[in-house]
Parts: sequence; C-alpha cells; structure tokens
Amino acid sequence: MTLKQKLILAFAFLPVLAAHAQSITPAQIEQFRSLPKAQQEALASQYGVDLEQITGSASQSRPEQPAQDVVKPLQESEQKAREAAEKQEKKDKAFAEKNNGLEPYGYELFAGTPTTFAPVTEIPVPAEYTMGPGDVLKVQLWGNKNQQLELPVSRDGTIDFPERGPVSVAGLTFQQTRDYINQLVSEQYIGVKAAVSLGELRSIRVFVLGQARTPGSYSVSSLSTITNALYVSGGIKKTGSLRNVQHKRDGKLVGTLDLYDLLLDGDTSDDARLQAGDVIFVPSVGPRAGIDGEVYRPALYEIEPGTSLDALVELAGGLTPQAYPQITRIERTNENFLRIIAEADLTENSGKQVRVKSGDRVSVASIADVTGQYVEIKGAATRTGKFAWVPGMRVSSIIRNLDADLLDFADTNYAAIVRTDPETKRISVVNLQLREAVASPGSAEDLMLQEKDQLLFFTNTGKISFNLPGGQKEGRQQQTQGSQTNRQPEAQNRDISQDEKEQKAQEELKRKAEQFTRAALFDPVLKRLKAQAGPYAPQQTLRISGPVRYPGEYPLPATGTVKNAIFVAGGLNDSASMLSAELARRYTDDNGIEQTRIIQIDLAAAMLGNSDVRLQSRDRLLIKSIPAFGANRTITLAGEVRYPGQYTFRQGETLRDVLERAGGLTDNAFPRGAVFTREKLRQLEAQRLREAEERLQGDLLGVQLKGNSFGGENAQRVEEVQGLLEDVQSSRPVGRMVIDLQAVVAETDYQAILLQDGDTLNVPTIPQAVSVFGEVQFPTSHLHSAGLTVDDYLERSGGPTRQADEERVYVVKADGSVMLPEKSAWFGSRSQKLQPGDTIIVPIDVERLNQLELWSNVSQIVYQMALGAAAVGNL
Repeated sequence: MTLKQKLILAFAFLPVLAAHAQSITPAQIEQFRSLPKAQQEALASQYGVDLEQITGSASQSRPEQPAQDVVKPLQESEQKAREAAEKQEKKDKAFAEKNNGLEPYGYELFAGTPTTFAPVTEIPVPAEYTMGPGDVLKVQLWGNKNQQLELPVSRDGTIDFPERGPVSVAGLTFQQTRDYINQLVSEQYIGVKAAVSLGELRSIRVFVLGQARTPGSYSVSSLSTITNALYVSGGIKKTGSLRNVQHKRDGKLVGTLDLYDLLLDGDTSDDARLQAGDVIFVPSVGPRAGIDGEVYRPALYEIEPGTSLDALVELAGGLTPQAYPQITRIERTNENFLRIIAEADLTENSGKQVRVKSGDRVSVASIADVTGQYVEIKGAATRTGKFAWVPGMRVSSIIRNLDADLLDFADTNYAAIVRTDPETKRISVVNLQLREAVASPGSAEDLMLQEKDQLLFFTNTGKISFNLPGGQKEGRQQQTQGSQTNRQPEAQNRDISQDEKEQKAQEELKRKAEQFTRAALFDPVLKRLKAQAGPYAPQQTLRISGPVRYPGEYPLPATGTVKNAIFVAGGLNDSASMLSAELARRYTDDNGIEQTRIIQIDLAAAMLGNSDVRLQSRDRLLIKSIPAFGANRTITLAGEVRYPGQYTFRQGETLRDVLERAGGLTDNAFPRGAVFTREKLRQLEAQRLREAEERLQGDLLGVQLKGNSFGGENAQRVEEVQGLLEDVQSSRPVGRMVIDLQAVVAETDYQAILLQDGDTLNVPTIPQAVSVFGEVQFPTSHLHSAGLTVDDYLERSGGPTRQADEERVYVVKADGSVMLPEKSAWFGSRSQKLQPGDTIIVPIDVERLNQLELWSNVSQIVYQMALGAAAVGNL
C-alpha cells in the first residue's frame, strides 16, 4: 500500500475513529493496523482515543453484548409460597399415610427451586451441533501469521471474517463450520493454519409444561437436554409421569424419555438435545403399584402394561438376604371394588410371571432373624440379643460374672428361663437361682439350656438410686453451702448444668430400669400362657399378694412349691407373718360350677420345704402381715412438762398415762391454757378452710358483679370481703381439741383421752394477759387485772369499730372453749370478770354487708385457728 493510499485511508477512518471508537468492526481495525505506528499514535492522540483499545486483540475488539434477560416463571410471594409448601407437605404426608408410608420413586432427584442455566462453555461441543445466532467461534491462526479471532454469529447467521467479509454459517453443523473456515484460511493465507473451536454458546427458550413442579418458559443453554430443562423447572410433581416425558417440536412429538432408564440403569440415550421453542410436556402419572418388605427400595413404582411381579421386584432393587420369596402377598382391588389378598411364590416361574395391576401393593415376607441354634437374653443385662447355642450349654456359659454381664440395678438372685417345646410350641417358665448358678458352674443350679431358650433378667428396685452415687451430690451441696457469695456466676452455672445432667441421667436410669421389672418382662409371657390354655391344659399362672417384695401375677413354677413361688416374687418382707398363709383355689364341683376353696398353709414349714401343698392353675396366695407391724405411735409433749419430748405409747394408752411417764406438770404450768392438737382434726379444719375459701370467692364475685347497686359503699364492701378472703387463705389449720388438762391430771373419773399417732400437747406457763381481737380500734393484749370485765377490756382497746357486731361478742377461754357474754348463763352479762389467758373476739357485722351469713362463720373459723396457733407459738 502506497503512502498516498494510507493517508486516504487514515482520513477516511478519522470520523469513524472519533465517533464510533467503541463500535469499530474487525475489518476497520485491520485497516488501521496497516498504518505506521507513528501515524496510529498521532491520530489516537489527536482524537482522544485509547490506542490500546483499538489495536488490541480481536477478542477485545469484539463488541460486548449486553447480558441477556432471562425470562423466569412468575414467583409467588414468600407467604403464599410458604403456605403452598405447607399445603403440599400435608398432601404428601396424607398420601404417604394412605399408602402405608410408601413414597413414589424417583421424584426427589429433580426436585429443586426453579432457575436457569448459564451458557455452557466447559463441556465438549459435539460435531453435530448446529450453529446459530449468538454462538461465538474462536479461530486461532498460526504459521506465517499469528492471530486470535473471536467471531460472533450475527442475527443474519453470518460471521465477519477478516479480509473476507460476511460468511454464512447458520444451519451448518459445528464440524461443517470448522471445515469451511479451514478451507477459507487455506485459500486466503499462504502458510497459515487455523484451529476452530466454540466459545460462548447461545441461549434458547424452551417450555416445560404439564405436571412439572413449576410449568413455564425457561432460558437454557443451546447444549441443554430434556433432563437439563427438568432440573431448571424444579422437577416433576408426584402426579406427573416419569416414564413418558414427551419432547415436542412445532406441535409434533419428536420423542419420549423414560426417566426410569436414567434412574435405574444410568441410560441417557433418549435424553435428546433441545432447540429453541421446544416443549417438554409431562403427562399425568400412569398406573402405579407399591412394594415393601424385604426389598432394597420399597416405594410406589409407575408400571407399564403387562409388568410382571418379577419385574416389579427388579424395579425395587431385588430381594434382600432376609427375604422369604415363597410367601409374597399381593393386595389388590377386585371387580367389586373390594380389597383382596393373594399370594405368589417367587421361587416358581409361575409366581414370577404374575401380572401386576394398578393399585396393587406387594409385600415380600421376611424369614426369621435366626431360625435355630440360638438362645436369647432379655432385660437387665449388659449384652442382650441372640447368642449361639451348642448342646451342653449352661447358664454359666453366657453369664460368667454377675458384675460384668448384668446392669448395676439387676436382680442377681433370680432369673427366669422361658422355654419353648419344639413339638407343641407351648412355653413354660423355669426359675433360676442366678447367684448359685454362676457361683457353682456345672452344679444342679447351673441349669442346662435348650435351643431357643429366653433368659429374662429383672430389675432390683432396691438398687436404683436416684441421687448421685456415694452421696456426692449432698457432699457438694454441703461443701458449697455458705460460700455462694464468694463464687463466680460461671461456677454456679456449671454446678446447675452439672445437676441438670445428673438429673437427666437418673431419669434415664429410672426409665430404663422400669422396662425390666418383673411386670414388664413377664407381661408377654403371661399373655402367651393364657392364650395357650385350654380345657385339658390349665392356665399356668398364679397371683401372690401381701408382704412380698414384688407382689403380682406370675407364671406357675414348674416345681409348684410355695417356696419357689415366693422366690419368684422376690422373697418375703420383714412384715410377713410366718404363722400362716392363705391359698385361694378355684375348682369345679360335681355340678360343673366353679367354687373357691380356702387352704391354710404353715408358711414357716413351706419356706423350709416341709409343706406338701402344691400350687395349681390360677391359685391366689395371700401372705399375711404381722398385725400392727412397724406401727410407731408417738405423742409430743412440750412446754411445762417435767420431761418433755416425743413419747411412744402402746395401743389403748391415755393422755394421763403418758403424762405420768413424763413426770407430770411443772410448778409454772398453766393447765387451763394447754393446747392439745390432733392430726385428723387438723385435716378436717383444712377441708373447712378450703370450702370457706371457695364460697368466699363466689360471694366476692357476686358483690363485684353487682357494681354500684350498693351505692358508694360497694367498693368498701368489696375491700372488706377481700380482706376476709386473704385472712382465710393465710390461715393454717391447727387441729386443736378442747380438753380440761387439770381434770385429766387430777380427777380419776374424768373421761379418758385415748391417744392417736401424731397427737401433741403444749402446756404454757401461767399467763398474765387478756387479748382483744377482731373489730376493735386497737387489737392487742392487756395485762390481766382482777375485777376487769369484758366491757373494760373493750374500752381499753378503743371500743368497737363501725363494722363490729356488738351483739355477737364472744370470749375464747384459755382452754379453747367459747363463751357468749350476752347469752351465757355462766357469764350472766358482759360485766363478768375475765381470767388470765382469755381472749375477747369482736366479729364483723356481716348483716350490714349484704347479709352474707357465711362471713360470720368464716371469721369465727379464722379467729379460732389464729388463737390456737398463737397459743402454740407463745410456748
């Protein structure tokens, strides 16, 4: 090119360079490169253009295409999506329950969130790939000319090849395009070779419709297949077919895809590539059949017409080693819409060829875990389960050490062997003296085991400790007592956390121990013994009650002795009477009527093995208790008693008898003020308090609901009732019984007071005060003065309040008795003189408060209990 031509080219290129520096074609760039470098720099500097941007590689000169907007399916709001997910979850759960927990096979593989695929550039492009707009060809030239080109396919299907112009490639396969470009390079350049590859690939729009999880239009890579589009759309609904996914183009069926080929065999031969505008249509699911039991993949499978039972088993992964193929149950619906059960033998060809129908549920049976040659250990043992049995095996062969082979809370004295007769399949129970068996291997107590024997080891409840071993917890509490103020909060939190862990451990220990009690382990044995009983095979059970360690129902011992039965029940308690026991036996008389016979047993002789009584079916053995065993009757004497303390009394002893044993009263004793309390009376008072509280709460509610019907005094009335209710709730029952202690001590003809367990007697010192309680201005106690009357003491307390009921003033004497001054002939009037220790009560005027008569009774109860408590507290 001459200098003149170059100048003409430069001046022709200047407007383009200035105005469209960012959109220069590769051909123009090549022309600009042919200029001398000095001219290139001068022109770029003159027009403020980045020379590097223009003269860079072809990959940099290619115009940057804006990111393609991907059309995604419309998304619901988060709340609606959450509700839809919860609704679908409920449907799936109901569907699984309806099908006995079986789930449709394969749907979880494609389940996901709808998205899109970015253009794929990391995988090899097949030679038959069809070129189209949006694809980018990478061409590397080497030899006499080295250059890297990136040639995008324009919308008209052409590429702009340098020094050649537009070249049409749309519709050609990738291999054809490669051959064509190699031919162009060889024709245009001498000594230059080309390597052609694909860069970015175009995106295509496809439709996923039918029973897809999220049907809609999706933008995917041009290399995408049917399965890629299914992943993009979030998978297939459980109502959609996995075996008939349809691929359509221009309204015509191009092909179908059976996803079971992919899931079961990894076969992708039918997974066709997609083109723009293709439709993947998922039809509704076809016939389904379920299979469970001893197969590797229990599930619901979509079956094709004519599927055999053997083919269904293959879909489920085949039979497990525990399968029993001779019994394969098929549950199906017949022509009358009734569920019926059929059986097939999969070891026979006829069984394998049985046709499976829609809605069938196949269950492959299981063989027994161990068919023979075993013994089984259950209960409180460190190693439970089945163990190999060999002829001649004894108990000591598998239980060698009681501490190592049994749990800490296990009963090491007794165990049971449940034995099954190999011919009749009937069970019996053999009792085992466990400690003797382990201590003396090969002895008579070390019983021989038979095939399929079950050894039951039980809990010894006396060994279960619900505190830390060795009193560690108590020791730690004592150690930290009084020093909590110096401890850091972190240390205290660690102690609390440790206590919580220990509590959980003890709760778990208790729960585990309860599983291995005699009642728990013997329950299935007793049920089977009862089930196998018949007219000529009586029920081999008995019941033991009374002071034995574990009373209840037990299998009848094989020996039939009373001693062995008591051994099974854990032995006798120390309260058992050895004189006699009672055996209730059911028998049938000559008329065929069942009767009961009572048999007296010498228990001492029976425990020595000298009794000839043998236990029979359904016997009930009653062990009698020693009368009044462990009864510890005590009375507490306090106050002015010569020798106070807690005294044990005999049956029928009186209060005078115990006082004589305690040395009588002291010289400072005030017998008229003695407080004698009894537990039964305290319980009765507590019940009266509860009833009064319930009724007061109802009355209070009634006053509050009436609102202003009482005028301005209603709020005051409500407050007064609430105060009385609080008094009732804060009162504590004492259980005082009024007695004349002076007469008890001095008069022999006074009514004897028979003692009961828990009685207490508090004898105060000689008092000097008279108390005034209730509706007075200043409730208090006054020093007793001879000659003062009720009115005098009321006046000293400021007189009655406005709420006082002066007509019902009463006096509680020091001995607890109550006198009414206005009505009592003993008083005559309120001018009667009082004695030390007396208490004056001025009750509330309940008639003024809506005539609630209950309040008067309640106030008396409260005051009486308060006086009793005060008398006890003042000792």
